[in-house]
Amino acid sequence: MRRLTACLLLLATTACRTEPAPEPAPQGRQTVLMYLPWSGNLTGYFRQNIADMEQVVARGGLDGARLLVYFMESASTATLFELTARDGACERREAARYDRAPDFTTAEGLRTIFGAVKREAPADRYGLIIGCHGMAWLPADEAAGRAAGAREREYWEYEAEGRPLTRWFGGTSAAHRTDIATLAEGISLAGMPMEYILFDDCYMASVEVAYELRGVAQHLIGSTSEIMAYGFPYAELGQHLFGEVDYEAVCEAFHRFYASYQYPYGTIGAIDCAQLEALADVMRRINERYAFTGDENALQRLDGYSPVRFFDMGDYVAQLCPDAALAAEAQERLRAAVPHHRHTEYYYSATPGGSGAYPIRTFSGITTSDPSTAPLTVDAKRRTAWWRATH
Repeated sequence: MRRLTACLLLLATTACRTEPAPEPAPQGRQTVLMYLPWSGNLTGYFRQNIADMEQVVARGGLDGARLLVYFMESASTATLFELTARDGACERREAARYDRAPDFTTAEGLRTIFGAVKREAPADRYGLIIGCHGMAWLPADEAAGRAAGAREREYWEYEAEGRPLTRWFGGTSAAHRTDIATLAEGISLAGMPMEYILFDDCYMASVEVAYELRGVAQHLIGSTSEIMAYGFPYAELGQHLFGEVDYEAVCEAFHRFYASYQYPYGTIGAIDCAQLEALADVMRRINERYAFTGDENALQRLDGYSPVRFFDMGDYVAQLCPDAALAAEAQERLRAAVPHHRHTEYYYSATPGGSGAYPIRTFSGITTSDPSTAPLTVDAKRRTAWWRATH
């Protein structure tokens, strides 16, 4: 998730004349970028995601917004194009082609990509849809830098075993993964604060992720668990992402789709990042007085790993804090931070440590790794902005 290569626009000059600079694009109300970096085994699903969004465009669902797509067809090539409606159909207009795509695992590379979008379609408001694999807040080097003989296999590595495929923030190899802090820096460098970031990736509805992005995004939409490889059903919910964004309707449409899907597993939370400081404040006060001494296995897990990496935050707070008034305040802050969320009866994990489908008995729409004893999380979580703010 770290690298992109800048495309330089050279203005040609001759002894006879100087070509005039192009007119800047007019400022619009809203621009949404569908950002699909190289993810290895998800390319076919990305094409389906684009086709589904084209249905939204064709039926006039943009509500005055502009929709651009940055699609990496390989690890080194990419195309930036716009989807527009014309005579009841959707057309693609190519804006740029990259033979050496910017390095999307670096902040500078991301600035190049986002900057191209901003020049092409400047707007008062921006939205960002990211499609790829995901592993919440875990640093890319933590997930990759383990001894090959001892490391735990990740969910995307079980595809060959005939299990349904689920969706890193980036690709299946360490060379194509972007850290969350790098994403935040890239957005900031581009000067494109986001009205929302929708992660069409596994495990991204995490308090650690949302807190890291709170300075560059007003809202975060994502799944607490693995999301089936099909991803978000854009044909059903895409229209709610344009114009006046309807987060409740997005969650409802997502749930409606997955409740009847051939693999009926789906979790979603819409997080209001403006509420996270208040949530951090009450969690800091709880952590000053209490430490989790309960049974980790009794918490609502939302992954398939052993030990568990991601727990339902609402359940964790309930079992962490014995002070009724303080716990009630924390739950109130949590509901304000995640006002919209839905889930099916079960969530799915491609990891073979359990049944594949796991029951959901309680759900707050957001996870935390605070109580996790998984080797990947124990030291790394202490370096997150969320941990520093709440401990």
